Amino acid sequence: MYSAIARNKRNTWFILTAFILLLGAVGAVAGWLAGNNWWITAFILIFAFGYATVQYFFADRQALALSGAFEVTKEDAPRYFRLVENLCITTGTPMPRLFVVTDEAPNAFATGRRPDQAAITVTTGLFEIMTDRELEGVLGHELGHIRNYDIRVSMIVFGLVVAVGILADVFLRVAFFGGGRRSNNGGGQAQLVFLLFGIVAAIVAPLLAGVVQAAISRQREYLADATSALTTRDPDGLASALAKLQTSGRPLRRANTSMAHLWIADPLRPNALERMFSTHPPIPDRIERLHAMGGSF
Repeated sequence: MYSAIARNKRNTWFILTAFILLLGAVGAVAGWLAGNNWWITAFILIFAFGYATVQYFFADRQALALSGAFEVTKEDAPRYFRLVENLCITTGTPMPRLFVVTDEAPNAFATGRRPDQAAITVTTGLFEIMTDRELEGVLGHELGHIRNYDIRVSMIVFGLVVAVGILADVFLRVAFFGGGRRSNNGGGQAQLVFLLFGIVAAIVAPLLAGVVQAAISRQREYLADATSALTTRDPDGLASALAKLQTSGRPLRRANTSMAHLWIADPLRPNALERMFSTHPPIPDRIERLHAMGGSF
């Protein structure tokens, strides 16, 4: 587990650095194709560095806003607060902020850069179908993401996936609405480059998001399941919760592809083709692993 935590910390900086270098390379190619207009390269590099910095500090707030979550107190949700507080005492983890999303779809996710700046969010639908034992397993899973520093990696991935979409939109807008500024010194060629890069980015962004999210998310879900089982000493409780998520799960009303990997269960209900890029391992596999762990306790 400690090696996984160290790996997640390294992955955060690796992803940020790779993102800046990749967009810098894209900017260099775009500037060269547009007739050595290196201001294009400078713009993309400044955008990449600035956006990566912003996302590192504010992606968690963005995710909470996109999900429609609102913060609750001990008086608002005593059952929720009591279960999380007990788990935090058991593990020595700082108490996270608690949020709720008004949605019948049962689900949950964790956000934040560090354990002392974390938040756990659950839907109202989760409270309705889970027993205390099952809910404790789900909350232990989310607390596992916090303790393993999964949440920081996840939030960075979430922010950078959004960034690619924003950059694609900027390229397309410049290409379509910059016609009045064409000139004989390469303006038309620059616009063509913007158009091509915008179209390619718009097509590639969803595929890139799926591949990156799937690569990072699947193993971290298994690790969080194991962390929950070790914390609660009740892997069958989480297994029972996952079984309910499989049978009672439904798409979230405010589902967002860029943050699909944050939830404990897939909030999108993908079709057969999209399952190739699923951000979550199959629930039956997760249940089987938990039952195997239960036999060893």
